[in-house]
Amino acid sequence: MNKQQAQLRLWRKLGLLSIVMVLMLLAACGSKDNSTNNDNSSNKQQQEQTAEQTNDRKTEPAAEQPGATVYPLTIKDDSGTEITLEKAPARIVTLAPSETEIAFAIGAGDSVVGVDEYSNYPEQAAAIEKVGDMTTNIEKVTALQPDLILASVSANKQAIEQLRALKLNVYATEPKTYDAVIAKIKNIGILTDKQQASVEVADHMSQVKADVESKLAGADKPTVLIEISQGWTVGKGEFMDELLTLAGGTNVAQSNGWHEFDAEQIVKSNPQVIVYPSLAESPNPILEAINSRPGWKVIDAVKNNRLVEVPEDPLSRVGPRLADGLQVLAKAIHPELFQ
Repeated sequence: MNKQQAQLRLWRKLGLLSIVMVLMLLAACGSKDNSTNNDNSSNKQQQEQTAEQTNDRKTEPAAEQPGATVYPLTIKDDSGTEITLEKAPARIVTLAPSETEIAFAIGAGDSVVGVDEYSNYPEQAAAIEKVGDMTTNIEKVTALQPDLILASVSANKQAIEQLRALKLNVYATEPKTYDAVIAKIKNIGILTDKQQASVEVADHMSQVKADVESKLAGADKPTVLIEISQGWTVGKGEFMDELLTLAGGTNVAQSNGWHEFDAEQIVKSNPQVIVYPSLAESPNPILEAINSRPGWKVIDAVKNNRLVEVPEDPLSRVGPRLADGLQVLAKAIHPELFQ
C-alpha cells in the first residue's frame, strides 16, 4: 500500500479526525427580540452554561426540560472562535461524517443541504449534495448558502479558514473524550434549536456509559491493542484511548495520539486482546498483517485467538453512535460480561 492509499484509508476510517494521522504521515425557530420574558432569560442562561462546557468536564443530565433556543445566540467553538446566529439555521452543511450523524440524530436532518463524501449514515445522507472529501469544495459550499457549517478543527482546518474569510458561520469541534462528545451534541442542539432531542441523545449516551461502567465494576483490565489501520494505533490524548479505558481495557500503546507502532514493541507489550475494524476489503488486510508479522505468534491475543473485528464507524466517529462503539469495544474485551 502506497502513502496516498494509506492516507485515503485513514480518512475513510476516522472521518473527521483522520487528517491528524495524515499530517503525521506527511511529516514523517424564529428570531427573538430583546424583550424576552423571565422564562426566556432562564433558558438563555441554560444555553450559556451548556455551551461553556469544556472537553474535560463531565456532562450532567439536564435538571429540567430545555426550552426553545433564544436568538440571537453567540457561542464559542473548540477553535476558540465565537459565532453568532440571528435565527435557527434553515440550511446546514456538514464537513465530516460525525457532524452529519449528529444533525440527523437531533432532528435537524431536514435542514442539511450539503455533506462530505464519506457521510454514509443515515441512509438519507446519500441523496444530499456532496461538498468534497479530504478537500472541501469551497465554491459548492458557498453556493448552498448555508446558515451554519459543522466541521472538525483538525480535519477541516484549511476549509474553515477559507469559509470564515467569506463570513460564513462555522462551528468547529475537536472532542477528546466521551463526555466532550456529549457536550458537543448538546451545543449543536442549542445552535439548531433542537435542544430537547439533543438532550435525549446525550442522556442515552450517558446511560450507556453508566451501564457499561456498572457491568465492568471490579473486572480485570486486560491489555489491549487497537490496530485502527494497518500498522497504526492510538495512544493517550485521543477519544479512542479513553473509550478503550471505559470499555475495561488497558492500552498497550506507548506513544501519545495517532501513531505507527513498533511491531517488536507490541510483542514485548504482549496484548491479551487485539481489536481491529471491519473493512470493505476481503480478506481484511489488518488481520492478514497481524497473522503474518514475524514473532507475533507468541502474543497472547494471537495464541488465544483474541483477535476481534468490530464495526469501524461507531468506534471512530465522535457522534451519537460512539455509544454503540463503547458497547462493542466492551464486549470485545469482556465477552463474558456482555452477552
